[in-house]
Amino acid sequence: MLTSKLPDVGTSIFSVMSQLAAEHGAINLAQGFPDFNPPAALTEALVHHARGAQHQYAPMPGLPLLRERIAQKTARVYGVPAPDPATDITVTSGATEALYAVLAAVVQPGDEVLVLEPAYDLYGPAIRLQGGRPVYVPLEAPSFRPDWDRVRAALTPRTRLIMVNTPHNPTGAVFTDEDWQQLAALLAGTATLLLSDEVYEHMVFDGQPHRSALQYPALRERAFVLSSFGKTYHATGWKVGYCVAPPLLSAEVRRVHQFLTFSVSTLAQLAIADVIGDAALYDELPAFMQAKRDLFQELLRPTGFELLPTAGSYFLLARYQQLAPGVDDRAFARQLTTETGVAVVPVSAFYHDGTDQGLVRFCFAKQDATLRAAAERLQRL
Repeated sequence: MLTSKLPDVGTSIFSVMSQLAAEHGAINLAQGFPDFNPPAALTEALVHHARGAQHQYAPMPGLPLLRERIAQKTARVYGVPAPDPATDITVTSGATEALYAVLAAVVQPGDEVLVLEPAYDLYGPAIRLQGGRPVYVPLEAPSFRPDWDRVRAALTPRTRLIMVNTPHNPTGAVFTDEDWQQLAALLAGTATLLLSDEVYEHMVFDGQPHRSALQYPALRERAFVLSSFGKTYHATGWKVGYCVAPPLLSAEVRRVHQFLTFSVSTLAQLAIADVIGDAALYDELPAFMQAKRDLFQELLRPTGFELLPTAGSYFLLARYQQLAPGVDDRAFARQLTTETGVAVVPVSAFYHDGTDQGLVRFCFAKQDATLRAAAERLQRL
């Protein structure tokens, strides 16, 4: 008889809520994907290359041209020395594959991995599949900023890796320079590695910059930094991301990557390489997404939701106690989907033990008409 490696893990909450939304004709603000198309230049580039001759496997670490242009973009955006395209950049099947490849490459049985929680639901199970032990450090509402004293207390000689995510899913919290400096000081003199999940790097609001681990030399030398073209170009279904890491760390990621997916869609890589030099496509993204955040916040003000601040990503958290006192977040999310016609994600799904703080997550990466239609339904509560 088969013994499950993850007996306590079921279908992802995102799939569950999206399926429920489809069954009940609800507006889907649950799963984190846009309902608008990628930039026209990107889809036109894909069509152009689809008519060409390059339809076979791409090189395992990614097309050299795309890696060169990722290096150029990294240097431009962050004002840092460009990573070496040959040794420091690996193109992956989305950031999810990169996350798994990093954990599989460096986590040994018995290793501890620090996770700041709430956290993307892949983190814990992927650590456990390597024989590692997730060690959870809570982020406290409403700011969800790290308490570095608690992080320090959780570090041990067995801490192989610490995972951070900025801008943060699901809370929208964003690391400051002080956060990065404190993390660098904590890790100094240790062998602990860093996985920095920065897939929402181009969605930071209110005039604030995104600060990357790549900008801190003491962290960069021990860091795997993950990015996602799917998030940046509104093309999550293309599943193209990448990992930037020093040569020795990249080599370990590639050892695993070659046996997970081997390589990523050649056509998608060619198309992205064509448009990545157009800085406007990501320079204008913060204002574009902030306008959607501001619109949705304004639309929700007449409702009974208590909105929490969001400084980045395309997610917004809200308390619902005035609307449904005493109802747990999973029940409320289900009720909102089936009775009100708006699908959301219960934030307890981002906690390993199902901690329920009475919060739900909205995705506002939607057309304005979608946000208005959802708000109209929510205003009837």
